[in-house]
Amino acid sequence: MRVFLFLCAALSVFVTFAIVYILIRDSAGFFAHVPLFDFLFGTMWTPVFADPQFGVLPLLAATLQTAGLAMIIAVPFGLIMAIYLSEYAKPAVRETLKPALEMLEAVPTVVYGYFALLVMTPFLQQFIPGLKGINLLVPGIILGIMILPYVVSVSEDAMRAVPNSLREGGYALGMAKWQVATRIVIPGAFSGITAAFILGMSRAVGETMVLAIAAGQNPNLTWDPREGAATITAYIVQMSLGDVAHGSVAYESIFAVGLLLFVITLTFNVIGFYLRRKFREAY
Repeated sequence: MRVFLFLCAALSVFVTFAIVYILIRDSAGFFAHVPLFDFLFGTMWTPVFADPQFGVLPLLAATLQTAGLAMIIAVPFGLIMAIYLSEYAKPAVRETLKPALEMLEAVPTVVYGYFALLVMTPFLQQFIPGLKGINLLVPGIILGIMILPYVVSVSEDAMRAVPNSLREGGYALGMAKWQVATRIVIPGAFSGITAAFILGMSRAVGETMVLAIAAGQNPNLTWDPREGAATITAYIVQMSLGDVAHGSVAYESIFAVGLLLFVITLTFNVIGFYLRRKFREAY
């Protein structure tokens, strides 16, 4: 049994290193033609034009905007819902609400994409002047709803791991329930809550279908979320449909932006790992 488990763990490590190797190998061909400085700081992304430009900033800006909008939705609402489930909800209510919330994870992302495009966007256009049919705002909101189950579930588990003796100590000092929640439970579960936020951020950065459908596929360096723009994942989907010749610089750009996405996600996970180790409480 021990050997089998070791082989399973070794297989996951092998697959991870194989993916990283392929990304680096195929990206090397791209960077042989495009200088790294032009790639990171260029403001035009036109890989299939007669005069191709490979500045990734338009894709990167759209990716970070949608992920940021998602976190604006998911962090406060997720934290409030986790506090309610952990500290206020009765066991029967918790056992009903939490599985119901986690069922949102089972909804296909393509459904979220068309919900954003056909329902949410026309609805918000009645209240937000200048909101285009393809925009970054609505996909960002939908991404926030999508990652809520991750944030709530992990945060609530971390809060419930805080020993009841700490809560009882707070009540013995005359604290109200909300004071116990905010001054004892949240600080005690800070490392787990941070892990939930990092997990949600990584999920938002890597999401594909919602952004490909509702945010558009036109690289556009803009900081106005009412406009549409292609994200890194949407670009990968667009260029992977077979219209670009294998071995061309445009084709190899898929692996270059994929490597950039991997580095971004890895950075978030390293930050999360550091915060978990720094603020972890051992009970």
